[in-house]
Amino acid sequence: MRDSARESGKATEIECGDPRHVATFLYRIGRGAFRRRWLVVLLWAVILGAAGAGAAKAPAAGDDGTSFMPGIEAQKAFDLIGERFPGPDADGADARVVFIAPGGEKVTAAEHRAAIEEFVAEAGAGPRVAGTVDPFAARAVSEDASTAYATVTFEVAAGDLTDADRDALERAVDEVRDTGLTVEVGGSALSSQPAAGGAAEAIGIGLAAVVLLITFGSLAAAGLPLLTAVIGVGISMGAILALGSTLGLSMTTGTLASMLGLAVGIDYALFVVSRYREERANGHAPREAAGLAAGTAGSAVVFAGLTVVIALAGLSVVGVPMLTKMGLCAAGAVVVGVLVALTLVPALLGMWPDAVLSRTARGRGAAAARRTSAAGNGGTRWARFVLRRPVAVLLACVAGLGVLALPAADLEMGMPGAEAKPVSTTERRAYDALADGFGPGFNGPLTIVADVRDAADPRAAATAIAEGIRGTDGVVSVSPPRFNEAGDTALFSAVPATAPNDGTTERLVRTIRAERPGVESGTGATFEVTGSTAMNIDVAQALQDALVPYLAVVVLFSLVLLMVVFRSVLVPVKAALGFLLSVLASLGAVVAVFQWGWGAGLLGVEQTGPVMSLMPVFLVGIVFGLAMDYEVFLVSRMREAYVHGERPAQAVVSGFRHSARVVAAAAVIMIAVFSGFVGSGESMIKTIGFGLAVAVLFDAFVVRMALVPAVLALLGDRAWWLPRRLDALLPRVDIEGAGLTMRPVPGAADGDRHAGEPAGEPART
Repeated sequence: MRDSARESGKATEIECGDPRHVATFLYRIGRGAFRRRWLVVLLWAVILGAAGAGAAKAPAAGDDGTSFMPGIEAQKAFDLIGERFPGPDADGADARVVFIAPGGEKVTAAEHRAAIEEFVAEAGAGPRVAGTVDPFAARAVSEDASTAYATVTFEVAAGDLTDADRDALERAVDEVRDTGLTVEVGGSALSSQPAAGGAAEAIGIGLAAVVLLITFGSLAAAGLPLLTAVIGVGISMGAILALGSTLGLSMTTGTLASMLGLAVGIDYALFVVSRYREERANGHAPREAAGLAAGTAGSAVVFAGLTVVIALAGLSVVGVPMLTKMGLCAAGAVVVGVLVALTLVPALLGMWPDAVLSRTARGRGAAAARRTSAAGNGGTRWARFVLRRPVAVLLACVAGLGVLALPAADLEMGMPGAEAKPVSTTERRAYDALADGFGPGFNGPLTIVADVRDAADPRAAATAIAEGIRGTDGVVSVSPPRFNEAGDTALFSAVPATAPNDGTTERLVRTIRAERPGVESGTGATFEVTGSTAMNIDVAQALQDALVPYLAVVVLFSLVLLMVVFRSVLVPVKAALGFLLSVLASLGAVVAVFQWGWGAGLLGVEQTGPVMSLMPVFLVGIVFGLAMDYEVFLVSRMREAYVHGERPAQAVVSGFRHSARVVAAAAVIMIAVFSGFVGSGESMIKTIGFGLAVAVLFDAFVVRMALVPAVLALLGDRAWWLPRRLDALLPRVDIEGAGLTMRPVPGAADGDRHAGEPAGEPART
C-alpha cells in the first residue's frame, strides 16, 4: 500500500484530481477559507448583520390564513363556517371568562350578578371586540349556580391582538375579581405564550461548553464550535423573523430551527476542529491541516447534513402546512450550519492556528501528540471489547431497546390543550372550573355545521339533525340551531359526556359520523362535525396514516445517499434498522412519561394524556437525520481505514480510535441542547425536547457505539460488498478522502507551496 502524505509526517499540497470528488472539492474550500480568512469572516459578519437588520425591521408575523390540515372533515367544516357566516374572523381570538362564587355562595346572588353584568358591558366596549355573551342571558350558569362563564370574541386572531386589546380585557377581569369572585380566563386571547427558547438555548450552550472543554482540554477549541454555532443560529433565526410576515412563519415555526441549528452547528464544527487537531498532530502545517480537515471531516459533515435535510424536507409529504414550514425552516438552519462548518471554521482556525491544539501538541510538539494518539484510548478499548463478544453485545442491544419500545404499542395520539398546562396558569384553572361546574365534556364541545340549501324546509331539517345527534349515546346536550343570514346553513354544538382527549369522545365522534346517513335521511340536508375536539381526532388519524409513507420516502432517499457514501448495500440497511430500534425505544419512553405518567413530575408534566399528534412524525424525521449523522461520522472513519488497507476488524478499531470520543461528545451536546427545551412551558416543545434527547441517547450510545461495531464484526468483508453493476451506476464521492492520499514531494519545506500527485485508491493488503 502506498504511503500517504499524512503517514510521511510531511505536509504536502494536493493537486486536486477529479473535481467531482467531494473530498478534493472541500479540500480546496478549506485551504481557500484558511488563506482568505479575513474576507470569509467579513462575509459572514455581513450576512449576520443583514439577517439581524431584516429581523429588526420586519413586521410581526401574523396568521398566514392557511388551513391547518386541508382535506380532513373537521377542516372542511371549519372552512365552510368561515364562508357561510361572514363577519368577524372565524378564527378570531376569544376569551372564556369563568366566574366562581366564594364557598357556599351563588353567582346568581344580586351583588355577584351585578359585578358579572358590569364586566360584560365593560369587556364589550374594548377595542376590536366583536361581541360578548352574558352568562345569564345565555344560560351559561352551572346547575348549582356556583359557576358561570362569559364569552368575549374579537375581530382578529390572537396573534394580531395588541397590548391595548389585552390590557382592556385584563382591567375588566381585575375589577370583577376585586368584588370577591374568583375569575379565571381560558381561550386564546390571554393565553400565556411560551418563551421563545432563549433560556433553553442558554442551558444547552452552557452544558455544551462544559462537554467541549472536557473533550478538547482547550478553551479555544471548546469556544470555536460554540461561537460558530451561535452565528449560524443567529443568521437562521434572523432570516426566519425577517421573512415571517411574508411567508407566515412564527416563533413556534422557528423553535425547531433554533433547536436543530444549535445542535448540528456545534456538532459539525466539532468534527472539523477535531480532524484539524488530528492532522496537525500528524505533522501538517496549519493551512494544509485545515484543507485536509475540510476534505475528510467536511465530507462527512456534508452528507450527514444532507440526511438531516432530507428528513426535514420530507415533512412536507405529511400534508400539514405548519409542519412543512417547520421542516423547511429547520432544514435551512442545518444548511447554514454545514456552510459555517466548511468555511467559517477553517477561517477562524487560520486566525488562531495553534490555539485549538491540545497542551501536549503545543508544549511537546506534534510527535508527542501523535504518540499519544497511537497509544489508543477509551474508544479503542471499547471497540476491541465489542469485537470479542459481537453476538452478546448485539443481543443485549436488541433486547434492551426492544423492552424500552414496548410502551409504544399503547401509543395514543391527540393535541393537548389547556388541560396539559401547569395549574399555575389561569387557562388550566379555567379548564378545571368549567369541568367541575358543567361536566368534563364541556371543554371540548363538538361543532355541527348543517348545509340545508337543498332542504325543502331548512329549519325543520336542521332541527331533525340536532334531534338525531341529541339521541346519540354519549351526548349530554345540543344547543338550538343558529342560522346564517342567508338561511342556508345552521350551526349548533353538541356537548359530550367525556373529556376532549378521552377515548370515549373519539368513539362518539366516529359514531356520529357513521350514523350520518340515517340522521340525514329524508331531510335533504347534510352536516359535518368540527370543533377543536373533532379537529384533533382528524389530525391524529391523518398523521397516523401519513407516517408510513413519510417513513418510506425518507428511508428510501437516505438509503440511496448512504449507499453512495459508503459504497455498500448492507451498511445503509444496518443503519436504517438500527434507527428503527432507537426511534421505537424513544417513542416507548415518551409514552411511558407523557401518557402513563412514569416520572412525569420530575419533568414538570402535570397532566398526562395522549401524546401530541405531531410527535411521532417529528421524532421519525428528525431522529432519522440525526442518527444518520452519527452513522456517517463514525462509519466513514472505518471506511477510510478499510479503503487504506486495514482489515475489517482493525478498521472498526481505527474508526473508534479516531471518532468515538468526538461522536460521544457530539451526542452529549445534542442531548444537552434538547434537554434544555424540556423546561419549556409549551407541552409540544417539552415533548419534542424529551423525545429527541432520549432518542439521541439510545441511538448514539446503544445503536452506533455498540450495535454497529457488533454487526460489522459479524459481517467482516461482506459489510463493504456492492454489486458491480450498482458500483458502476452510483457516482463516486470519495468521502473517505482516498483522493487526498498523495506521495510526498522530496525537499518540500512548508505546507502551503507544494504539489503532489494523487495516489488514487491504494491496493488492498
